[in-house]
Amino acid sequence: MSKQIIHTQDAPKAVGPYSQAVAVSGSKTVYLSGQIGLEPHSGELVSESFEGQVRQAFANMHAVVLAAGGTLTDVAKLTLFLTDLGKFGTVNAIMEEFFPQPFPARSTVGVASLPKGAQFEVEAVVVL
Repeated sequence: MSKQIIHTQDAPKAVGPYSQAVAVSGSKTVYLSGQIGLEPHSGELVSESFEGQVRQAFANMHAVVLAAGGTLTDVAKLTLFLTDLGKFGTVNAIMEEFFPQPFPARSTVGVASLPKGAQFEVEAVVVL
Protein backbone atom coordinates (compact mmCIF):
# COMPACT_ATOMS: atom_id res chain seq x y z
CA MET A 1 0.00 0.00 0.00
CA SER A 2 1.11 3.51 -0.77
CA LYS A 3 -0.19 6.12 1.63
CA GLN A 4 0.05 9.84 0.87
CA ILE A 5 -0.73 12.35 3.60
CA ILE A 6 -2.76 15.32 2.34
CA HIS A 7 -2.26 18.65 4.11
CA THR A 8 -3.23 22.17 3.17
CA GLN A 9 -2.80 25.48 4.94
CA ASP A 10 -6.24 26.44 3.54
CA ALA A 11 -8.01 24.19 6.07
CA PRO A 12 -7.63 24.04 9.86
CA LYS A 13 -4.62 22.17 11.26
CA ALA A 14 -5.42 18.78 12.83
CA VAL A 15 -6.50 19.13 16.46
CA GLY A 16 -4.94 15.85 17.58
CA PRO A 17 -3.17 12.74 16.31
CA TYR A 18 -4.72 12.60 12.85
CA SER A 19 -4.12 13.85 9.31
CA GLN A 20 -6.44 16.15 7.34
CA ALA A 21 -6.75 13.45 4.67
CA VAL A 22 -5.03 10.29 3.49
CA ALA A 23 -4.88 9.13 -0.13
CA VAL A 24 -4.16 5.45 -0.67
CA SER A 25 -3.55 3.15 -3.56
CA GLY A 26 -3.79 -0.54 -2.92
CA SER A 27 -5.50 -3.72 -3.92
CA LYS A 28 -7.79 -4.30 -0.95
CA THR A 29 -9.88 -1.99 1.24
CA VAL A 30 -11.20 -3.36 4.52
CA TYR A 31 -14.04 -1.63 6.38
CA LEU A 32 -13.94 -2.52 10.06
CA SER A 33 -17.09 -2.52 12.14
CA GLY A 34 -17.09 -0.50 15.33
CA GLN A 35 -15.26 -1.88 18.34
CA ILE A 36 -16.07 -1.03 21.94
CA GLY A 37 -14.11 -1.94 25.05
CA LEU A 38 -15.35 -5.52 25.36
CA GLU A 39 -13.05 -8.20 26.69
CA PRO A 40 -12.89 -10.67 23.77
CA HIS A 41 -13.54 -13.87 25.76
CA SER A 42 -16.23 -12.73 28.20
CA GLY A 43 -18.00 -10.23 25.94
CA GLU A 44 -18.25 -7.85 28.91
CA LEU A 45 -16.87 -4.32 29.19
CA VAL A 46 -13.27 -4.55 30.30
CA SER A 47 -13.72 -1.76 32.85
CA GLU A 48 -15.96 1.07 34.00
CA SER A 49 -12.93 3.29 33.39
CA PHE A 50 -13.07 5.43 30.26
CA GLU A 51 -9.33 4.97 29.67
CA GLY A 52 -9.62 1.20 30.05
CA GLN A 53 -12.47 1.06 27.54
CA VAL A 54 -10.56 3.20 25.03
CA ARG A 55 -7.44 1.04 25.28
CA GLN A 56 -9.47 -2.17 24.93
CA ALA A 57 -11.45 -0.81 21.95
CA PHE A 58 -8.19 0.11 20.17
CA ALA A 59 -6.74 -3.32 21.07
CA ASN A 60 -9.87 -5.02 19.65
CA MET A 61 -9.63 -2.92 16.48
CA HIS A 62 -5.92 -3.78 16.19
CA ALA A 63 -6.75 -7.51 16.45
CA VAL A 64 -9.24 -7.20 13.57
CA VAL A 65 -6.70 -5.25 11.48
CA LEU A 66 -4.14 -8.03 12.06
CA ALA A 67 -6.73 -10.70 11.15
CA ALA A 68 -7.34 -8.83 7.89
CA GLY A 69 -3.61 -9.06 7.13
CA GLY A 70 -2.70 -5.47 7.98
CA THR A 71 -0.98 -3.35 10.60
CA LEU A 72 -1.95 -0.07 12.21
CA THR A 73 0.10 1.77 9.58
CA ASP A 74 -2.44 0.50 7.02
CA VAL A 75 -5.33 2.32 8.74
CA ALA A 76 -6.41 5.16 6.42
CA LYS A 77 -9.46 6.48 8.33
CA LEU A 78 -10.87 6.24 11.85
CA THR A 79 -14.23 7.28 13.19
CA LEU A 80 -14.40 7.74 16.97
CA PHE A 81 -17.63 7.85 18.95
CA LEU A 82 -17.59 9.33 22.47
CA THR A 83 -20.44 9.67 24.95
CA ASP A 84 -18.52 12.58 26.55
CA LEU A 85 -16.65 14.90 24.18
CA GLY A 86 -14.98 16.42 27.24
CA LYS A 87 -12.73 13.33 27.18
CA PHE A 88 -11.45 14.11 23.66
CA GLY A 89 -7.94 14.89 24.99
CA THR A 90 -7.73 11.54 26.77
CA VAL A 91 -8.58 9.72 23.54
CA ASN A 92 -5.92 11.72 21.67
CA ALA A 93 -3.26 10.73 24.19
CA ILE A 94 -4.21 7.03 24.08
CA MET A 95 -4.45 7.07 20.28
CA GLU A 96 -0.85 8.33 20.11
CA GLU A 97 0.20 5.22 22.08
CA PHE A 98 -1.27 2.98 19.37
CA PHE A 99 -0.69 4.82 16.08
CA PRO A 100 2.64 5.85 14.58
CA GLN A 101 2.96 9.02 12.52
CA PRO A 102 1.80 9.90 9.97
CA PHE A 103 -1.61 9.52 11.58
CA PRO A 104 -4.72 8.32 9.73
CA ALA A 105 -7.55 10.66 8.83
CA ARG A 106 -10.16 10.81 11.59
CA SER A 107 -13.62 12.02 12.56
CA THR A 108 -14.90 12.26 16.12
CA VAL A 109 -18.61 12.19 16.93
CA GLY A 110 -20.38 12.85 20.22
CA VAL A 111 -23.19 10.35 20.82
CA ALA A 112 -25.86 9.94 23.49
CA SER A 113 -25.19 6.25 24.08
CA LEU A 114 -23.36 3.19 22.78
CA PRO A 115 -24.04 -0.57 22.98
CA LYS A 116 -23.68 -2.23 26.39
CA GLY A 117 -23.25 1.15 28.07
CA ALA A 118 -19.82 1.68 26.50
CA GLN A 119 -18.32 5.16 26.62
CA PHE A 120 -16.18 4.85 23.45
CA GLU A 121 -16.30 3.14 20.06
CA VAL A 122 -13.87 3.13 17.13
CA GLU A 123 -14.32 2.03 13.52
CA ALA A 124 -11.70 2.02 10.79
CA VAL A 125 -11.00 1.82 7.08
CA VAL A 126 -7.83 -0.12 6.25
CA VAL A 127 -6.12 -0.24 2.86
CA LEU A 128 -3.79 -3.19 2.23
